Amino acid sequence: MTDQTPLRLKSYICGEWKAGSRDGQLLKDAGTGAPVALIDASGLDMAGALDYGRKSGKALRAMTFHQRAEMLKALGKALTEQKAEFHALSLATGATPRDGMVDIEGGFHTLFSYSGQGRRELPNTRVLTEGNVEGLSKDGSFSAQHILTPLQGVAVHINAFNFPVWGMLEKLAPTLLAGMPAIIKPASQTAYLTELVVRRIIESGILPEGALQLICGSTGDLLDHVTAQDVVTFTGSANTGRMLRTSKAIVENSVRFTMEADSLNAAVLGPDAGPGTPEFDLFVKEVVREMTVKAGQKCTAIRRVLVPRAQVQAVTEALSLALAKMGVGLPGDEATRMGALASMAQRDEVRARIRDLQGDAEIVVGNPDAVTLVSGDPDAGAFLNPVVLYCDRPGDARAVHDVEAFGPVSTLMPYDDLEEAVALTQRGKGSLAASVFTDSPEVAEQAVLGMAPFHGRILLGNRASAKTSTGHGAPLPNLVHGGPGRAGGGEEMGGIRGVKHFMQRTAVQGTPKLLSAVTGRWIPGAPTREDIHPFRKSLAELKVGDRIVTATREVTLEDIEHFARFTGDTFYAHMDEEAAKANPFFDGRVAHGYLIVSFAAGLFVQPDPGPVLANYGVDNLRFLTPVNPGDVLGVALTCKEINPRENADHGEVRWDCCVTNQTGAVVAQYDVLTMVAKTWPQ
Repeated sequence: MTDQTPLRLKSYICGEWKAGSRDGQLLKDAGTGAPVALIDASGLDMAGALDYGRKSGKALRAMTFHQRAEMLKALGKALTEQKAEFHALSLATGATPRDGMVDIEGGFHTLFSYSGQGRRELPNTRVLTEGNVEGLSKDGSFSAQHILTPLQGVAVHINAFNFPVWGMLEKLAPTLLAGMPAIIKPASQTAYLTELVVRRIIESGILPEGALQLICGSTGDLLDHVTAQDVVTFTGSANTGRMLRTSKAIVENSVRFTMEADSLNAAVLGPDAGPGTPEFDLFVKEVVREMTVKAGQKCTAIRRVLVPRAQVQAVTEALSLALAKMGVGLPGDEATRMGALASMAQRDEVRARIRDLQGDAEIVVGNPDAVTLVSGDPDAGAFLNPVVLYCDRPGDARAVHDVEAFGPVSTLMPYDDLEEAVALTQRGKGSLAASVFTDSPEVAEQAVLGMAPFHGRILLGNRASAKTSTGHGAPLPNLVHGGPGRAGGGEEMGGIRGVKHFMQRTAVQGTPKLLSAVTGRWIPGAPTREDIHPFRKSLAELKVGDRIVTATREVTLEDIEHFARFTGDTFYAHMDEEAAKANPFFDGRVAHGYLIVSFAAGLFVQPDPGPVLANYGVDNLRFLTPVNPGDVLGVALTCKEINPRENADHGEVRWDCCVTNQTGAVVAQYDVLTMVAKTWPQ
């Protein structure tokens, strides 16, 4: 890029690409120092961008969860087709191709993951119900249901420089799935890669206009205009995060604010994992990987390396040998194993923090002031070789538990027993991630129970998961990313948990009829319709509340004994009258629970070919009243929820199945899940 004129980055707000009013800050290639881009957002209408997003958000909220999930899938596919372009520009950030995969493909994977979870775990509706219906009256005429609906503001995502693609998409995916528009503010140093990806997203036309806006440069007075319907998320330094969290509009309007900040993550070598064990080798490999991937510029990277005191020398030697093989150089060169830091300023920052750490520790591997490269110019690029420090008395130290050098830097420290190791991890005052390498169940239990309150995620590494483990530093879309205390006190991702961060939880009270209308779900007491058998209705004809009340069937002793012989289930309560009477729950021999379920199916199933294509499950099955020989069973089967699948000729139907006996007592209660065709010839 040395022969290119710097690109002037633009912001995408209010439906247009707009440049700031000044030339702005020059951004340089992290490896070569060549000019890459100019960034500036001065003079842009930040209040207008928020208003535009709020008004445009109606289009997202009009979509169902499944439609939004399909949108994420389409977006992931479109971006994947253009990944070569993103990887080429990613080299300028100092990232090697391997680093680029973590950032770029990792971001796309998050889109696909949330798309899949949305289609599997969320209904094809615009309202999400949460928990069971709460009965508020004895006669069932007054109930309550918790629901979640999208906030009607804008999610402002202020991101860090280290992951210009994943950092944007891991926040954007759950935001869009929830039905909320977003404004992305990338960190300036690597904003050129974020801007390119956003350009391709806008060009694709997949998102409704206004669902995504971008600010390249300072946010100006943006946060002065946020309201209670908006959300602000921040990834970066704790000092900046605290300043933003206490800004006037955020405090006065109780704006939801999620922060992911500095984190002194620890890796613990278990007392059972000495040299020669698979766990020892895995531990060393993981520490080296976390020090060198993205040049250690990861919020989840291992900063504190805790080992039994007897293993200090062995671990130091193993780290020294492994790190010596990690050639540092230009990220595009084949011989390079670790690229550059994001900028020369970032290298200066890391060197300063190493000096702080030297107040408690000594350098045992590497030299932060002498750069050795396989390619590139140490004076032009932001290169730094890996550095390991050693703190002999970590219990008395402060800097090693307070100072984060955000680069290829870790501090080795010994412990004398596992209790001390756990206490040292807690000295980080809250971390995103920790790992424990052990093959001992006792060590794993003690370590996790002591560390969990201080960590958002804990990896247990051992020989059995060596080939399948995702590693210490990999945040996954379906797992919580965040941590308490110093780490920011927030949560991101975590599957559908992350979607709910952008929704309002509301308790709705009323009659079953009205609650059912609001939620799109039938609840007991809501109106029902009994005409033709509901299994004869396609999705085009079926309505929530359609019901069949079946004929009845007597359960005989012969039925119970036949079922026992046929299945092999000869549990004494079904076969031995005296033993059954001695059971405090029964007054004699009882029918098998699964016999009841089978008889219920025989009562409600319509046997002819029709729109019901398959039974794919039973949820929430409970047996509530024992069934004795001579009891007579009947079933009320009611259409509870209908979820048409997008881009398919069928959908899922949830049926409320209530089995009662001759006295009206509920014998069994559960949900039956079926696949039903959208249309069926009559």
